Amino acid sequence: MPSAWLLPEHIADVLPAQARHIEELRRGLLDVARSYGCELVMPPLAEHIESLLSGTGGDLDLKTFKLVDQLSGRTLGVRADSTPQVARIDAHLLNRVGVTRLCYCGPVLHARPSGMQASREPLQFGAEIYGHAGLEADLEVQDLALDCLQGAGLTGMALDLGDARIVRSLLAGVESGLPQRDAMHAALAAKDITGLRELARGLAPAVRDGLVALPRLYGGVEVLDAARRVLPAHASIVAALDDLASLARHAQQAHAQVQVGFDLADAGASAYYSGARFAVYARGSSDAIARGGRYDEVGAVFGRNRPAVGFSLDVKELAARVEGQGGRPAIRAPWAEDDALRGAVRLLRRQGETVVCILPGHEHEGQEFDCDRELVAADGRWVVRAL
Repeated sequence: MPSAWLLPEHIADVLPAQARHIEELRRGLLDVARSYGCELVMPPLAEHIESLLSGTGGDLDLKTFKLVDQLSGRTLGVRADSTPQVARIDAHLLNRVGVTRLCYCGPVLHARPSGMQASREPLQFGAEIYGHAGLEADLEVQDLALDCLQGAGLTGMALDLGDARIVRSLLAGVESGLPQRDAMHAALAAKDITGLRELARGLAPAVRDGLVALPRLYGGVEVLDAARRVLPAHASIVAALDDLASLARHAQQAHAQVQVGFDLADAGASAYYSGARFAVYARGSSDAIARGGRYDEVGAVFGRNRPAVGFSLDVKELAARVEGQGGRPAIRAPWAEDDALRGAVRLLRRQGETVVCILPGHEHEGQEFDCDRELVAADGRWVVRAL
């Protein structure tokens, strides 16, 4: 029988120093989102499975824990991604006509980890813009994501751009229910040119050649010129390439320190992307620290197919990539039934100071609070003195 204190795989406690670091990042991210005009929402941790998974594809279904509601008998899901929930809030609860900017930050739970070292309980932060179909919303979300990461202290960032419309246009003639279509998506993600060539056999030559060319279309700005030469001149593909050029140009102007590249075979990690998408990587890492893009169809099931664009990241993963500010200097104070002492402690705390009262018998403890000052009695009053 396993020990009672052992946690499930890929689930971990967060101890004080790291918890403080994560909380400081969470507050900073929400402050940056608020500076862009985003309003904070707090979706529930669980809701009816039909609502939670609507329009999200099979990948999210596999990640979602299911349970039976003891009150209604219906199947509930524990959210694995907050985006569908925020789309429901925009569509049904706010029901606004114009642009709505929303942000959120809360835990999600994954039935399966996304990688060998990944947590199954990420702390997901994200921001969404609803109600504007133009590229201006994409640019704003891209800026917001990069500003959030830069404000958190992440350096050596690389912005990877792609567009779901390219793959969608090429696969438009392949029935959505065919296993062949899913296999093509997997081969594109793995950049398996041999597998793609085999799967695309029998398709129109222009479509087949375009699919086989996609895995090689990654790199710098030259990728866009190459794509215009080898991909079919479908209106949606041309529009996607034009949008990607604008997004890259804006990123290079606004964030000169960020390296910009393209991967046209990548339609995004989530099935609901419908247009331009991006991923942000940190130096030395093969896993994206943030992902986002346009997903205009995510709210269709809720009766309002509103234009939508946004991004999300795991605050815990971000905390592992950036250094914390360290322990906040504190003031050590004795414990005594002394009105003047207790009043001095309350005043210091109201002024924003951390005051650690050393309880009787524990005078040699409290080192974890990094006290650099102490509260001492001097000339009939309590004063702060450097240690």
